[in-house]
Amino acid sequence: MIHPVWNVDPILLHLGPLQIHWYGLLFAGGILAGYWMMRYICRLEGRDPEILEPLFLYVVVGIVVGARLAHCFFYEPDYYLAHPLEILMVWKGGLASHGGLVGAFVGLWLGSRRHHVPFGWIVSRLTIPTLFVAAMIRLGNLFNSEILGKPTDAFTAIVFARVDTLPRHPVMLYESAAYLATFLLTIVIYRFAPREKLTTLLPGVGLVCVFGARILLERFKVPQADYSTGLPLNVGQLLSLPFLLLGLVLVVLSFRRGSSR
Repeated sequence: MIHPVWNVDPILLHLGPLQIHWYGLLFAGGILAGYWMMRYICRLEGRDPEILEPLFLYVVVGIVVGARLAHCFFYEPDYYLAHPLEILMVWKGGLASHGGLVGAFVGLWLGSRRHHVPFGWIVSRLTIPTLFVAAMIRLGNLFNSEILGKPTDAFTAIVFARVDTLPRHPVMLYESAAYLATFLLTIVIYRFAPREKLTTLLPGVGLVCVFGARILLERFKVPQADYSTGLPLNVGQLLSLPFLLLGLVLVVLSFRRGSSR
């Protein structure tokens, strides 16, 4: 079977010493689009959109710190414990989405307390744009030829020429599609579900769909951790389980009783 070959330069533009990467463009574009989605939601619900600006820094810092620490200590602990100063070198790459999500929650919790924004409200509504951002980030991974799948002859396989000549599962595209589908699902839920249930229903559905997909799709990935768990589940699947269970609990709670806005 003939498979498409992906050999796109991850750098979109060279402007003297400045380089604009596809990954950075998609990441920043996703965040900007998400920000405007949240402003729309605020106006729709009669809240001041300006409450988002002071929370933005808390979220960004939380995501970067959480994602970096999770990568270092869950995926490459031996290396980073031996080279602790390199934990600070975020520009070298190495961010884990599980840690980024925890960091975002912590950042939002601190920011919401500081600026008197209801934590449950902001987390639930932020679920919608966050899913869109996640889909854009996985497209950025495509341009970097990273988060690769195992070699396969499946019709969906792609040859990542910057890596090797083997056709592989484009797992980053599988994940991007799953996140985009969940994004559309949460829009439908936001439109039609009772408002009093959204505080638990939106994040619950988001967590179940995203981390359920992660657990399923990890089996197609090349192992990302530099060690084996010795268990039927790999590191990515083990890290996804608590989020999946939390999502299930939130969904059940949303149907058992209404949630405060």
